[in-house]
Amino acid sequence: MDATYNLSGGFKPTLKRFADLDGPDFFPTPAWATYALIDNEKFEGGIWEPACGNGAMSEVLAQTGRNVVSSDLYQRGYGEAGVDFVTANRRAANIVTNPPYNSAEGFVAAGVANAEKKFALLLRLAFLEGANRANTIFAKHPPARVWVFSERITFYPAGAEVKGSGTTAYAWFVWDKDAIGTELKWFKPGYKARYSQR
Repeated sequence: MDATYNLSGGFKPTLKRFADLDGPDFFPTPAWATYALIDNEKFEGGIWEPACGNGAMSEVLAQTGRNVVSSDLYQRGYGEAGVDFVTANRRAANIVTNPPYNSAEGFVAAGVANAEKKFALLLRLAFLEGANRANTIFAKHPPARVWVFSERITFYPAGAEVKGSGTTAYAWFVWDKDAIGTELKWFKPGYKARYSQR
């Protein structure tokens, strides 16, 4: 087990999402899931994607017209390799990523500290649960918006055949330095069909 990705001491939430040989939790984000975010959240200034993998999310974020800086802890042929987001202490106007699941809490802490405007994480909707998170993350730094997907996202290891549908509910958690309070919102259905072929 890679200790780098056990920052909170927790276990992976599901055995279905197994580690690949090039490092843990490399499951590229389907483009349509990122389009849902950028269609509904506007970003001012540059964007840092700190768990960029093969660039799947970065390529969509670049369509906002913003400068996108991409990095990853592992070398996957895209962006700057060897950057540990949780300890890098780099500032950015906006930070957007799909973090390794068993270090999501560490990503939240680093994102809240280092994002100047907005910080968005793609997480399981169940991230809202838990007494520990209620007393730490959500009591001190609640997200401004939680965008719930009305369609299920299915993550596949790079190169795998895409078929079937996921069973886990996901949402974009957005921290916005200019917002007050927390809104619960839903993406309109249709993103998967509209953008999955792009």
